[in-house]
Amino acid sequence: MSDTKRVTAAVPIIGNEILSGRTHDANLPYLGAELNKLGIQMREARVVADIEEEIIGTVNTLRAKYDYVFTTGGIGPTHDDITSACVAKAFGQKLIRHPDAERILRERMAQMDVEVTEARLKMAETPEFAELVDNSISGAPGFRVENVYVMAGIPRVMQAMFEGLKDQLEGGVTLLSVTVGSYVPEGTIATELGLMQDAYPDMDIGSYPFFFDGKPGTNLVLRGPDQARLDEAATKLGELIRNLGGQPVAGGLEVPKSKD
Repeated sequence: MSDTKRVTAAVPIIGNEILSGRTHDANLPYLGAELNKLGIQMREARVVADIEEEIIGTVNTLRAKYDYVFTTGGIGPTHDDITSACVAKAFGQKLIRHPDAERILRERMAQMDVEVTEARLKMAETPEFAELVDNSISGAPGFRVENVYVMAGIPRVMQAMFEGLKDQLEGGVTLLSVTVGSYVPEGTIATELGLMQDAYPDMDIGSYPFFFDGKPGTNLVLRGPDQARLDEAATKLGELIRNLGGQPVAGGLEVPKSKD
């Protein structure tokens, strides 16, 4: 791993069920956290409908822009599971029934005493030059083509796939974070915060406003590769908050989530 190189990734989340609100995505926060541990920074995520041209365009755009792309969803047995075919078209490859994937599926179905059907065997389809990604949960593998990893949408299965493939990934610098909170409203600190971001271009400064106990406040998160620089910026941020009449709270203010 490089001590200075920034390695980037994007995550297309594929499926109408996400866009309809019927399914709540749990894969994005998992991948964001796990990738950062490896020194890979997630820079973009998109939710994409089950529309062929949209998936192909998204895959081609993101794979050219980022070091890694991790798709989730759309590799099951039903008619709307079109991710594998779309990734094949994105790379200009034929969609084939991968012999190793078919063998794995047939063995798993035999173990489970499940009927072998064409619909189930659809989960063995991959682009012709794909490398399989192991699925220790349900057997049906994911796959990789160049820098694009195609994984299941079911969180437990996706996580198992990621655990199996993560040793293949080459990371760079890992971002660290420091949080400072206060009851200074976001609008009050915004201008100074912009100037501070200009002074520290090597880090990301995020602002997360809240309203709690009748008072507005802001948690400010500094992210960067150098702990000493983060601590220096956090100290200056504390001084800024005091100058605006607030009291900085290291680690941020914990604001209870509102009940539905």
